[in-house]
Amino acid sequence: MTTALVTGATAGLGAAFARRLARDGLDLVLVARNGERLAALAAELSERHGVGAVPLPADLATDEGIGAVEERLADPARPVDLLVNNAGFGLGGGFLRAPLADELRMLRVHCEVVLRLTSAAVPGMRRLGRGGVVNVASVAAFVPRGTYGASKAWVVRFTEGAALELTGSGVRMMALCPGFVRTEFHQRAEMDMSSLPRWMWLDADRVVATAMRDLARRRVVSVPDLRYKALLGAARVLPVAALGRVSARAGRDFGPRRRDDPRR
Repeated sequence: MTTALVTGATAGLGAAFARRLARDGLDLVLVARNGERLAALAAELSERHGVGAVPLPADLATDEGIGAVEERLADPARPVDLLVNNAGFGLGGGFLRAPLADELRMLRVHCEVVLRLTSAAVPGMRRLGRGGVVNVASVAAFVPRGTYGASKAWVVRFTEGAALELTGSGVRMMALCPGFVRTEFHQRAEMDMSSLPRWMWLDADRVVATAMRDLARRRVVSVPDLRYKALLGAARVLPVAALGRVSARAGRDFGPRRRDDPRR
């Protein structure tokens, strides 16, 4: 049976991916820091959908945690057919106000983890001639948004480059770039989202449905929802300075008050 590994699986898009993949009949390896919550989710999905669901508690901000997931992905006896790199977090304020240690942790979780886990998973997929990697980025990758936007831009560019290298191998690579998604992310980061227009909110399950459809179509970059496609189209013709002003204003209005948990 096909197996998928999802990081950041207990909340937000990670949980939505886990639900969708279990419903589709895939066995699951679920990664997050909260072992108790992870075990509960695995048991629920296994009972409801009749699939294997294995919790793998790991703190992806540490070498030990990353190494444990790398080891599972590289196991030739238990191949992983789909990797969803979803774990991530946000920081409040600009890079000059955020502690440098937190900025470096963000780069590790958003960039190093994606690089290392993809590198661990892809060789086995290539041997089998099939597989896929979904790297969750953000529309912030396309606008000036400090370290968060820069790290998500790296995810998009890395995915595009890896996709080119894997052409003809049977392995698909895709960067998922959603806008504001109604999940636990904002509440856990203590973000005041009351002034965000309702039309900008996306549903997590619909985002995942779009992602799976675009992956099947072999799209390398997926931007869910026509509204955000239109916004990004407009962003391409705006001067960088204007984008920066809009992005800074959005950061003041909607930015997290404190660091979210990178190891959910």
